[in-house]
Amino acid sequence: MATDTADHQYDPQEQHAFPDERLNEVLPALIEHPEVVAYLDAQNVNAVTRKGYNDHGSKHIEIVRNRALRLYDLLKAGGVEFNGASQQGLDEADEPVIVALAATLHDVGHVVHRDEHAYYSIPLAADFLDHFLDRFYETPEKVRVKAEVLHAILCHHTEETPLTREAGVIRVADALDMERGRSRIPYEEGGRGINTLSSQAIRKVSLQPGNGTPVLVEIEMINAAGVYQVDNLLKDKLRESMIEDDVRIVAVNTKSDDDLVERIEL
Repeated sequence: MATDTADHQYDPQEQHAFPDERLNEVLPALIEHPEVVAYLDAQNVNAVTRKGYNDHGSKHIEIVRNRALRLYDLLKAGGVEFNGASQQGLDEADEPVIVALAATLHDVGHVVHRDEHAYYSIPLAADFLDHFLDRFYETPEKVRVKAEVLHAILCHHTEETPLTREAGVIRVADALDMERGRSRIPYEEGGRGINTLSSQAIRKVSLQPGNGTPVLVEIEMINAAGVYQVDNLLKDKLRESMIEDDVRIVAVNTKSDDDLVERIEL
């Protein structure tokens, strides 16, 4: 398994702790699909242009998908059992497919509205999956994969409780896109809300095998404003994610001359 960096990319040539052949077949077709490309461009209009929120477009989706697959890989390497695909009678090889699909499509509802976007994502993603999955699955398996993807999409919203670890991975990975690049667009355009300022305070996020837990998430802050990202947004996403006992989070303020906070552990 490759050493993680802030811009860790899923590499189909790497050794993974899960069967990756099916994912490696599905993922290129998903990323290159013209409908997906169009959605990822369009969904930033309401989020960034009209509402002044952080990036929810193609870069956000790329980061969330890569971190979701990295998180999933580390959990599998740590012996964590996933229940979504298995309880549907699907193969273990379908677990990373569900993760990748949900990570890619979780924010498409932004094309309707930023507010309550998770609920708008469901019919849009379902419509896409109906024709996309025909290339890879027979009807019974397609229905079950679609069901698990939609559950994971819905549960990235903190108001909904994940019932599968696949959904928990999406929920946590969404919050792990918190570095300063996330707020680049609104910050450069004058945005100074708490989401924008707190993202500017996060320098680096790294996912590694943990000591005592399968996953260690290390977060480097450069000022105390980053506490909002960690102690509010990430903490809320980790709670009741079904992987909260398997992930340790350590956030360190590397420029602690502001004397407000030096270290947070979740």
